Amino acid sequence: MAGRAAEPQVIWARPERAGRGPRPAHSRADIAATAVRVADAEGIDAVSMRKIAAELGMGTMSLYNYVPRKEDLHELMVDAVSGEYEYHEPTGDWRADVLGLARQARALMHRHPWMPRLMSPVYGFSPNALRYLEHCMACLDPLERPYGTKMELIAAVTSVVTTYVANEIATAERTRSLPWSAEQEQAVRIAYLGSQVASGKYPRLAAAFMEDSGPIDLEAVFERALRRTLEGFAAE
Repeated sequence: MAGRAAEPQVIWARPERAGRGPRPAHSRADIAATAVRVADAEGIDAVSMRKIAAELGMGTMSLYNYVPRKEDLHELMVDAVSGEYEYHEPTGDWRADVLGLARQARALMHRHPWMPRLMSPVYGFSPNALRYLEHCMACLDPLERPYGTKMELIAAVTSVVTTYVANEIATAERTRSLPWSAEQEQAVRIAYLGSQVASGKYPRLAAAFMEDSGPIDLEAVFERALRRTLEGFAAE
């Protein structure tokens, strides 16, 4: 395939254009923005080299001259979206600063629901990802822990956010596909669950529901999960 390297290659180490010849008709930023737009509108499965090439008005083989592999295209997309973070001067309160970034990450993934599927350490060293990591490390300066531990903290927070958002997105997608309302679905499931708990087979679950049978505050659960993660690292 034209443009494909015979050996492993990092897309960021590959020049956007050769030293000679005409300026390319498209930049990586153009290509990434097009792919992000398609994924936002149609889902990540709609992003193919053929589709993006057609959106840009070029042949598929021509796109391979810019982006050797589909995986490289995904990396461009993740980097482009990672550029949406807003960075503020660290406050000195590392917990508050990291929580603020986690909330931004959650909002970012909801703007781009395909992101949780592409979250990978492999894509963690693109220009915007490195900028994000450096800012996180700056926020963690007051935490007296080795840099390796701080990197683990960032990874743990990212995992919490990614898992939580992936569940939110999956729930929303399933709800949209139902032939009845979400409220109807919930009522039926709660009734079934109540009958099972009342059977006496699950005494611990029955005690748990008796202790707190009200609706779950998902926002509070998200915040508690993050805070407990941070406190775990603070207590080491």
